[in-house]
Amino acid sequence: MAHVAVCVTAPSEPEAEAIGRALIEARLAASVNIVPGVSSVYWWDGAVREADEAMLWAKTRADLVEPLTAKVKAMHSYDCPCVIALPIAGGNADYLAWIDAETAPASTDPDQA
Repeated sequence: MAHVAVCVTAPSEPEAEAIGRALIEARLAASVNIVPGVSSVYWWDGAVREADEAMLWAKTRADLVEPLTAKVKAMHSYDCPCVIALPIAGGNADYLAWIDAETAPASTDPDQA
């Protein structure tokens, strides 16, 4: 099975925690790390902006990226939240198997979780 690490930024630690918990409870991710105090610089509405944000790293299966993204977009306060998935090329085989065991079965509709 293919695995990914999904990066999501949020405007606050409480919002990041709420999103992270929802992803875990829906079994869209096996683990979420929340990193507070991220400084971001970006273009928005034709101007360079700066913001303090929190970053989430969700470890999951590649086939769950679409429903995970939908869940984040439904909960997020940004109009266009950052949700990017990076492939996991390798790692601890036991950990990767744990991701498989702790995420939603392929036939489960995560919206029902």
